Amino acid sequence: MNASPQMLRVLLATETFAPEIGGGERQAALLAHGLLRRGHQVTLLTRRSRSDSPKETVIDGLRILRLPPVGPGRHVRWKLQLRALPEFVRRRREYDVLLISGYRALGIPGLMAGRWYGKPVVLKADSLGEMSGEFFRAGLGEWRIKPEGAMMRGLLGMRARYLRMADAHVAVSAEVERELLAQAVPRERIHRIANGVDTDRFQPATEARRLQHRHEFGLPAGPVLVYTGRLVSYKGLPLLLEAWREICGRRPGTLVLVGEGGGDIHNCEAQLSDYAATHRMGERVRFERAVTRVEDWLRAADLFVFPTENEAFGLSLVEAMACGLPAVTTGVGGIGDYAVHGVNAWIIEPGDRVAMIAAIERLLDDRELGSRLGQAACETVRERYGGDAITGQYERLLTELVAASSQPAA
Repeated sequence: MNASPQMLRVLLATETFAPEIGGGERQAALLAHGLLRRGHQVTLLTRRSRSDSPKETVIDGLRILRLPPVGPGRHVRWKLQLRALPEFVRRRREYDVLLISGYRALGIPGLMAGRWYGKPVVLKADSLGEMSGEFFRAGLGEWRIKPEGAMMRGLLGMRARYLRMADAHVAVSAEVERELLAQAVPRERIHRIANGVDTDRFQPATEARRLQHRHEFGLPAGPVLVYTGRLVSYKGLPLLLEAWREICGRRPGTLVLVGEGGGDIHNCEAQLSDYAATHRMGERVRFERAVTRVEDWLRAADLFVFPTENEAFGLSLVEAMACGLPAVTTGVGGIGDYAVHGVNAWIIEPGDRVAMIAAIERLLDDRELGSRLGQAACETVRERYGGDAITGQYERLLTELVAASSQPAA
C-alpha cells in the first residue's frame, strides 16, 4: 500500500483501551494500526485502567501511553481530565493533529490544548448524548440532579458551545449527525465516517472451524448464543437473561456473554451474575470476561443477540454480521443505518421480552432463515464497513486539517 504524500503525526486519545473490552477500544485499535500501515506516526493516549498495565509500551508498532488515575471506578474519567491536559501540552511538539475518540471527559482538555498551540482537533462520539450532555443523565441522577434544571442546562450549554469549536466532528451514524446538528454544530464541520471492521479478522468460520472453537471453549452440545460488548444495562442484558431463562425451560442451548461492565455507571455485571446464580441457570449462561480473540467466540456461535436500547453505531453487531452470524437486535440509533429486518437481521422493539423470545426461538428453529440473514449480513459489512476504506476516510480528513492549519506539519 502506498503511503500518503504527507506523513501525519497523530495523537489518538481515548478514555479506555485494551485490555478493556468494548467496541470503542477495538475501533481505536483498528484505526491506529490502519494509519500506521499507511505510513503515519500514531501515539495512543488512554487511562491506565489496570495496575498491571505498563505506563508506556509499544504493541505492533503502536506507542501506547497510559495516564493515572489507575484502577476501576465510575468517576475516574473526570480525574483523567486533569491528567490529560498537561500531557496534551507537554507532547505538543510530538503531534500534528489530535483525534479524540469518545470526548465525554477528554473533549474539553483536548480542545484547550489544540486552541492554545494551533493543533487541529477532531472529536468523535462513541456514544449518543456526548455532545448534548444526555449521556450524563444517569450519573447526575445519583446526585438527584436533572439535565433540565436551570444550572445544569446552562453548564451543558456552555460545554456544547465550546465543543462546537472543534475543527471537525465525526458522526458514525445518521443518529449522531442529527444530534450534532441539533446542538448547532456547523454542517460543514460534520463528517460522516462509520466505524470499520477488520474483515480479515472477523469473517465466517467453516463448520469444521466452528466445531473446533466449541471444543476449545468447552461448550456443550446444542445451540450457542453469544453477546459481545460491555455488560451494561442499556444494552438490554437484564431483559435478555429473563428471556433466556424462559427459553431454557423448554430447549437446550448456551448463552455466552463476552465482556465486562468496567467503570461504566450502567455496569450490570454483578446483577447479571447474581440473577443467573439465583435462578440456577448454571452452564446455560457463561460469563467470559477479558478475552483477546472476540472473533473466535463469534465464530463458535449459532446466533448473535444484541437487544440494545441505546446505540450510536453498534460495532459489536457489525463484527458479528461480518462473521456471518444471524442476529436478533433492535433498530435503535445507528443500527438503523445498516440493519434491515428480515434482510440481514431480525429486528425487535427494545424492551419487548415476548418479541425477544419469539425471535430467538424462530432463528434457532429456522436454520435456513438464519443462514440467509447471516450471509446477507456478511455482504453488507464487506461492502460498506471494511476497515481499510474507513481508515482512508480518516486519512483524507486529517491530512486536509493539518494542511489547512496554521501549525505546519513536521
